[in-house]
Amino acid sequence: MKSKIVSLLIIGCSLNLSLFSQEIFIPRSVQKAYSNKTRSLDGKPGENYWQNKGKYDIQISINPPSRTITGVEKIIYTNNSPDTLKKLSIKLIQNHHKAESPRSRPVPDTYLTPGIKVDYYAENGAQRPWNESFWDGTDKWMELKTPLLPKQKVELTFKWNYEVSKQSGREGAIDSTTFFLGYFYPRVAVYDDYEGWDRMPHITAQEFYNDFNDYTLEVTVPKNYLVWATGDLLNPSEVLQETVVKNLEKSMTSDETMRIASFQDVLAGKITKQQETNTWKWSANHISDIACAISNHYNWDAASVVVDEKTGRRASTQAAYNEEAKDFQGMVGFIQHALGWFSTQYPGVPYPYSKMTVVRGQADMEFPMMANDNSQDDPMLTQFIAQHEIAHTWFPFYMGINETRFAFMDEGWTVFNEYFIGIDDVGKEKADTFFKEFRVQRWIDNDDFEKDLPIMIPTNNLTRNAAGDNIYGKAALSYLALRDYLGDERFKKALHGFMDRWNGKHPIPWDFFYSFNDLTGENLNWFWKKWYFDYGYIDLAIKNVQVEDEKVTIQIENKGGIPAPVDVILITKDGKEQRFHQTPEIWKSMANTASFQVTGVKDLKAIILDTGIWMDTNELNNTWELK
Repeated sequence: MKSKIVSLLIIGCSLNLSLFSQEIFIPRSVQKAYSNKTRSLDGKPGENYWQNKGKYDIQISINPPSRTITGVEKIIYTNNSPDTLKKLSIKLIQNHHKAESPRSRPVPDTYLTPGIKVDYYAENGAQRPWNESFWDGTDKWMELKTPLLPKQKVELTFKWNYEVSKQSGREGAIDSTTFFLGYFYPRVAVYDDYEGWDRMPHITAQEFYNDFNDYTLEVTVPKNYLVWATGDLLNPSEVLQETVVKNLEKSMTSDETMRIASFQDVLAGKITKQQETNTWKWSANHISDIACAISNHYNWDAASVVVDEKTGRRASTQAAYNEEAKDFQGMVGFIQHALGWFSTQYPGVPYPYSKMTVVRGQADMEFPMMANDNSQDDPMLTQFIAQHEIAHTWFPFYMGINETRFAFMDEGWTVFNEYFIGIDDVGKEKADTFFKEFRVQRWIDNDDFEKDLPIMIPTNNLTRNAAGDNIYGKAALSYLALRDYLGDERFKKALHGFMDRWNGKHPIPWDFFYSFNDLTGENLNWFWKKWYFDYGYIDLAIKNVQVEDEKVTIQIENKGGIPAPVDVILITKDGKEQRFHQTPEIWKSMANTASFQVTGVKDLKAIILDTGIWMDTNELNNTWELK
């Protein structure tokens, strides 16, 4: 096919006037937010936007091999809402380990514990009764003795204990003296402007929705135990020996990986202060959660990386792992690469925290400034998993997303970013292959009814299989299709605008939709409706081909309804081919057919539709041959 074929003209796809009157569904609760001016239809936080906040001062004690955690915490909770709160909803996530708690899947006995036991509860210094009840589950109502007025604060005090689960998952006992602690403290649930109290129980499948709080955390452990946690270590010289403190400080500006502690030196008593116990103190502000890990036989590596090219700001990169996890020997380098790439490429927003630590656990699970990752035989898989969990820093942590209800807003964006760093790591061909096999294939493998549910169905109302499709591969494809339509420059400008508006807050899907409409200056409701609100799947078909002299008219049908991009490939009798890429714009008219005209075609043999990573569910109708 000669280069004189220079154009592929779109015909029959002109917009009708009704396109710009297309509206997307807005639930009544979100309509209320617009009426109250807490959110606005241009996608910005409204003039009356608010969110509540807690200041948490937590002290916990651990004495392995005992798996009992004892804790004391004080919470200063500020009611920034316009409402008077007569009661608080308290999250007790560890109660999902109780035998009688509902769960999304069966669990072995090693997963079960008695849950959280609260020994003492006080409101503004006055002790209040705490009644244990199974029906509280992971959410417990606490009536306030004094109603909390707008702009007022209440001080809550808890003393509690719980057993670390023997089975290590997102959190739990990795071995008899190595624990990863997540969701380990009572916290006040989110009270927001569109739904009020977040009362969705944790049933192991969905993830979380947290306020942005300030934390201080003290972890008391026996000597020779190391602690890693969300936040900055405030007292290294009180818990670590002098040489270790100097090495840790040096690693904060080092590009090269440094061994802060080897398991041999830990066991020999050469790392921590040799007093009976050490109390490690940590601090993190305006962050959505905290986690920590302890061990008396893990290696500890560290370095750092520049995450903000404008200011030269560095973030510490740390890894904690047992000697058997050989793949973790390169983990600090994996973290450096991920933080540097995500900060400058996609999403292209500097890593917002001072540190990232990956602990060798068993879950492959993200926390602010922490990840609990399993060891793999293939270091490339180890790197891939670490990059995925680190990418969650921006979605949901930096952006404050409700993962329980709108998981496509964090997993989908994370898979999107994971795809692009994969291209940088292994090249586009391999990244495409992996993306299709790992993220898309499961969606198109069968025609199960649940495969084609709208992305906008709240995640907590989906089965595990349906949720897996909607929030990972399908959501990532929607963002990739949007980028394909807008082009990289417009897309990234809108993405950064949305993130600037909503980081540190609680965006919902409509804030994303309307921000992109506003920031691109284009009504994209046709795109949102088809990708997010409608039932559908990807199935493009060649419906008709007309060949007249050197002019070919091709009609494509969108049988599945989803506006995916497509390459139209023309093949001549001598085997030469030429691709004409079509963005989702061809489906902008909301019609289910699009016609194209190619001129200057000689000796046409066949036409093929190639949807690439937007895998077509039925490729049998993607080919036409001249007879």
